[in-house]
Amino acid sequence: MDINDFNNDDNYALLKVGADGAKHWAYGGDFGDIPNDSNFCLNGITWPDRTPHPAIHEVKYVHQPIKISLSESTLKITNTHFFGTTKALEFSWTVCGDGCKLGSGILSLPIIEPQSSYTIEFESGPWYSPWASSSAEEIFLTITAKLLQATRWVEAGHVISSTQILLPAKRELVPHVIKNKNAVLGETLGNVIRVCRQNFWEIQFNTQSGTIDSWKVGGVTVMNKGIFPCFWRAPTDNDKGGGAHSYASRWKAAHLDSLSFITESCSVQNMTGHPVKVVVVYLGIPRGEENSLSKSEDPKVLFKVEITYTIYGSGDIIMECNVHPRSDLPPLPRVGVEFHLEKTIDEIKWYGKGPFECYPDRKAAAHVGVYEQNVGDMHVPYIVPVECSGRADVRWVTFQNKDGFGIYASMYGSSPPMQMSASYYGTVELDRATHHEELIEGDDIEVHLDHKHMGLGGDDSWSPCVHDKYLIPAVPYTFSIRLSPITPALSGYDIYKSQLQN
Repeated sequence: MDINDFNNDDNYALLKVGADGAKHWAYGGDFGDIPNDSNFCLNGITWPDRTPHPAIHEVKYVHQPIKISLSESTLKITNTHFFGTTKALEFSWTVCGDGCKLGSGILSLPIIEPQSSYTIEFESGPWYSPWASSSAEEIFLTITAKLLQATRWVEAGHVISSTQILLPAKRELVPHVIKNKNAVLGETLGNVIRVCRQNFWEIQFNTQSGTIDSWKVGGVTVMNKGIFPCFWRAPTDNDKGGGAHSYASRWKAAHLDSLSFITESCSVQNMTGHPVKVVVVYLGIPRGEENSLSKSEDPKVLFKVEITYTIYGSGDIIMECNVHPRSDLPPLPRVGVEFHLEKTIDEIKWYGKGPFECYPDRKAAAHVGVYEQNVGDMHVPYIVPVECSGRADVRWVTFQNKDGFGIYASMYGSSPPMQMSASYYGTVELDRATHHEELIEGDDIEVHLDHKHMGLGGDDSWSPCVHDKYLIPAVPYTFSIRLSPITPALSGYDIYKSQLQN
């Protein structure tokens, strides 16, 4: 009988002394045991020492007994318990607009009987006044239920349920735009275009590779490699389930794990006026086939990507990306861009889902808000390294050093929020290592900003079963991203608000 027949909420691994003299989690095959189930028993929502995985938040959310819904003008609070009332609970509310707190307080409610509901008219609730007086683009209401008294299993104040609801928009949302019209200084030095604003920022763009060689803000180098299209992720256990039919097997058979992007063309369309515009066309082909390519219609070409960079005098870069994958490719792991930051640019603040790791099909428990973490804390140390550290529905994000210099990124125009991740461990490294202690930090920080990111699945772990709405078919995609320099005098919120049309 499999130990998981008793309880499959935990990861099952044993501590083993490694070659470095330290204890590490070991799994099937690490003890010379043959046959074995490899890491199959690492399928729980906690580590073997009961430290919670990020997924535990989603499980709690799905099972929480107090359900909240807003239908037209009525807020409904339902107690799904079969026997317990809400007498032991304290309800509270918080309203936030564009990530800023607008109001909060205790929500006075009558006791709700088991399997019963209580309704409140939206305009009668204490949240109505801050909602009505706010000019924020997005306003969220969060209703939380906490225990008033300690129990045998938890302390007083433990959160029993927490639900966030997007409140009705008070005005039509329009695409974000750049308003800054500062002049830009540009010059061509061989294969390099240098654009700058004195004492503020400087970008060196390589016209041969079609990438940014260097981006400095306030004299500090922040970006040292980028920006590239990216369609690959380090496979998760669910990605590997299904043998030859698994997502991971199909991805590797299609060479998505070994793509090389060559620059078909790079044209500078404007250097004298405002703004500077550069158009780059990349061809994505299997690594090793670079010298055998004849033309863009060559069957070896898996992706054709056109990126238009528009560089403004403010230092803003608008990236308009047009992606054309070959139609016979399997569902894609991601559609986005990758770039690399200096290791000192390690402080991250974002407005989106959080604070814990979340993905398109595992984000219901995560609330939209403004969160801060350093790059090291974003990483999730899964025993077997996989894709990790992602944050969903990101509206804007800043990457800064301890002095406040860095880069801001956001969705732009009509593009939806992004999936974002940043790590000292690159995708290739996460795919290579079979144990967390084998991971080797890179020389920089690898950042991913994804227009689309495939779901994680998990109905089972032995077949490709991501739900259709979380798959990314191999069809054309178009999206835009805004990048901006940021200094101690600016905040991500300020830059984000500056591009909203009133």
